[in-house]
Amino acid sequence: MSLVMNKFYYTEEHEWLKVEEGNIAVVGITDHAQDSLGDIVFLEMPKEGEDFTQGDEIGVIESVKTVSNLYIPVSGSIIEVNSDVVEDPAFVNSSPYDEGWLVRIEMTEPSELEDLLSADDYTELISKEE
Repeated sequence: MSLVMNKFYYTEEHEWLKVEEGNIAVVGITDHAQDSLGDIVFLEMPKEGEDFTQGDEIGVIESVKTVSNLYIPVSGSIIEVNSDVVEDPAFVNSSPYDEGWLVRIEMTEPSELEDLLSADDYTELISKEE
């Protein structure tokens, strides 16, 4: 069973979002996603300062099995890219909710959080896939 963190928000595309302070949030992929992808070998990430609308593609994640797109859960601006995962993508596999985070964003439409899944809703979604 995949690890799902309480107090995080989730997307049907298996990204997570954790609100830090104010309109600042951290985004990554879920434990379920990293497990399904297998060993992650490459990440193509957005640049700091880029603006995106909810659901936009922000990058690419490549594993030994497949290549998948990364999407932004809510509209916002990229304020930090996790350089550690760019240098060593294995952090996404070993610690998807901690050291393996992907980007930090400043949300421009925090009300879009209402469109995302709760931990319980995400658990139900992945239980249908497992």
